[in-house]
Amino acid sequence: MAVEVKTKKWGNSIGIIIPSKTVERFGIKPEEKIVVEISKKENVLGELFGTMKSKKTAKQMVDEVRKELESKWMK
Repeated sequence: MAVEVKTKKWGNSIGIIIPSKTVERFGIKPEEKIVVEISKKENVLGELFGTMKSKKTAKQMVDEVRKELESKWMK
């Protein structure tokens, strides 16, 4: 299970806070040893660009959506 957390300065180290819902779900207790998998969150939008392949331009897609919305909501 992936959980997004924010790092905090703790003395000379960096610590994380595990959200209470995750603590409850896994029954984590203080001083208990757990395994944490770390991966740095990158720019989500940057990751998305280039993943969708389409033969239409962005303008063509926007025009189609606008036309559909106008036909449904602008009667």
